[in-house]
Amino acid sequence: MTLKTYIVEDNATIKDNLIDALVELADIEAVGCAETELEGRQWLRQNERGWDLAIVDLFLRQGTGLGVLRECLERKANQKVVVLSNYATAAIRLRCGEMGVDAVFDKSNEIDALVTYCLQQCHRGKD
Repeated sequence: MTLKTYIVEDNATIKDNLIDALVELADIEAVGCAETELEGRQWLRQNERGWDLAIVDLFLRQGTGLGVLRECLERKANQKVVVLSNYATAAIRLRCGEMGVDAVFDKSNEIDALVTYCLQQCHRGKD
């Protein structure tokens, strides 16, 4: 199963490299991207059923990923939300868990774990 993935990331280089890696290694399809909180929230509202996985950075050009995460609170059970951030501290992980985030990954050293997570979600969809 290909994961329809929505990405909220304001750094174009990181976003492009992430998409390339996940398409190649984890069978995702990028269905949309946003660079700001407002764009992310609007897309999610307009595409309630159009995604399986949302990958959200916390610090954005405008607004924060926390606002995007709030938009995901009422998602369907099969829709997963993960945070990919340079600031994946214990406090951030706790706060994200309180907001219903399924996983938190550090950009600097947990990309392999994100790929593994995506592969696990693909396999769950086949069951």
